[in-house]
Amino acid sequence: MKSSAPLATQVLDLLAQDRLAVGSHLAAQTLADRLGVSRSPVNEALRLLQAKGLLTREPNRGYFVAQPIAPAAEAVRGELERDGPDVVTRSYFQLADDRLRGEVPDTFSEVWLKNRYGLTPAQVTAVLGRMAQEGWVQKKAGYGWSFSPMLTTPDSLLQSYRLRLALEPAALLEPGYRLDPDLLARCRAAEHHLLAGGIDTDTADQLHTRGVRFHEAIVEGSGNPFFIETLRRVNRVRRLLSYRSMKDRQRYEQHCAEHLHVLDLIEQHRLQDAAETLRVHLGHTLDNLGRLRGLLTP
Repeated sequence: MKSSAPLATQVLDLLAQDRLAVGSHLAAQTLADRLGVSRSPVNEALRLLQAKGLLTREPNRGYFVAQPIAPAAEAVRGELERDGPDVVTRSYFQLADDRLRGEVPDTFSEVWLKNRYGLTPAQVTAVLGRMAQEGWVQKKAGYGWSFSPMLTTPDSLLQSYRLRLALEPAALLEPGYRLDPDLLARCRAAEHHLLAGGIDTDTADQLHTRGVRFHEAIVEGSGNPFFIETLRRVNRVRRLLSYRSMKDRQRYEQHCAEHLHVLDLIEQHRLQDAAETLRVHLGHTLDNLGRLRGLLTP
């Protein structure tokens, strides 16, 4: 069951994002389509969320929301994160690091992946599903898999931040911008968690996810689907190099302070100031990454 934990966290984020009411029916195929995976791992993730008390299951009808998602989401997410890394997660990170060191070819087969990392066929499917969902591998037309040409050099990560520098502040200036108060409160709580010790204790996966959650929440307030989908795509495919940049965590306390300042400005409806503050924040991150090229280079 633990192998479903990373996907269960993603399903949980979708449910919180959709603000589903108690009693809402969950269509596994719809969730699978949105996450870019098959129905089988989604059903495993739903079973895990049922075990956490968020969902109920009715025979021949499927899964339904059992309690308000938002109030319970952070606690359940914490439980999922504390389950610890499973074989699939460990293999995923090992493959990412091997790729960055140049030890993995541009194309590979499922048999190669199975033999190199000692995986079962089901684990191979799970690792490939996660990599494909995040955009750094794709199925070849004939046989095997290939890595995306993006995000295999330090310049790739810097380019992704330059795109975000153009997009995210502009999202705050969209007509009718509004960040849901509950979502704003969850973003603020996540920053306080990091400042209370999470910077040192969270895994690279958790740090990346919390950062992604903050920035996507800010952009979601624009209500502009083009902004939102573009950022989600960028965040999926930049994950590979983002992990390596997290070896130096000294800058995270400043990140949290800047995130909290942006949230305060949004809450005060000072959107022009929030956009400028976010622009400066992303600029700082871009400068820091430039100085961290040694960590990013294989």
